[in-house]
Amino acid sequence: MWITFRHFMQTYVDDVRYGFRKYAPDMNNFEVRQGVDAQGAFTVQYPDEKLAMPERFRFVPFLVVEDYDHEERPGKDWCTSCGICAKVCPPQCIWIVRSNDPETGRPVPEPEAFFIDIDICMNCGFCAEFCPFDAIKMDHDYELASYDRTTNHIFDKEKLSKEFRYWKTIAPTRAIEEAEARGGWEHKDAQKAARRGGSARTSRTNQDTGRAEKREAVASREAVAEAPASATSAEDEKAKRREAALQRKAARAAKTETAESAPSEAEGQQPWNDSEDEKAKRREAALRRKAARAAKRADDSE
Repeated sequence: MWITFRHFMQTYVDDVRYGFRKYAPDMNNFEVRQGVDAQGAFTVQYPDEKLAMPERFRFVPFLVVEDYDHEERPGKDWCTSCGICAKVCPPQCIWIVRSNDPETGRPVPEPEAFFIDIDICMNCGFCAEFCPFDAIKMDHDYELASYDRTTNHIFDKEKLSKEFRYWKTIAPTRAIEEAEARGGWEHKDAQKAARRGGSARTSRTNQDTGRAEKREAVASREAVAEAPASATSAEDEKAKRREAALQRKAARAAKTETAESAPSEAEGQQPWNDSEDEKAKRREAALRRKAARAAKRADDSE
């Protein structure tokens, strides 16, 4: 009782302190009257004056969509119609209609329709807390009174959808915290797509690098193969000369043996009458003659 009486008396004291200019329409002293140093009756002239809502204030939920001027996903829904918000909603005021691809019939990760009955919503914020995609947030707009409760208070997807920049405006601190937890300002799907694009680019870069290395290796081998004869070392020249000398020596020896083992005219006339040893000798002699002719041709070519 004493506290109420004290506040009542301080109302007049505060008016006297302000010189009865507290509610002067031509003076902007709203922050002073509503500050921590103000005394007396704490009232605002609503709806002409409105108190600033704290970030944690929550009213009915709204759906986050990409900014309409987003370069890659303008107006894209952050909601994937997973249905978790509808399941955790205590008064069950959320309805979601999932969409399917008209050609394949497979589900598409975005809602075809989304409804929230704001008369049933108890503003608990469970839907926003449990949403794994940060796609649903609690709005600060509390001026939703209407005489038509059957239609105006059933918010559809068009009424619920608001740009992501709106959330950053009404709750900048929470938006930063969520972006840090999410790994960036973009939606998780956009981040995954960016990573897949980056991986593909990296893969293409690696493939190009591998092809370049292979081309360099082939060019190096061709350069070595096409190197001029003058570039051969002195050791190679010596080896060639030594090999040629050995071939000439072998040719002379084979020529001598051929002369010694030349078949007689009688033997040449009747080779089918020779024994197996003689046939072998004749075969060896023929091979030596063949080698001698080859060596001679090699000498002539030099």
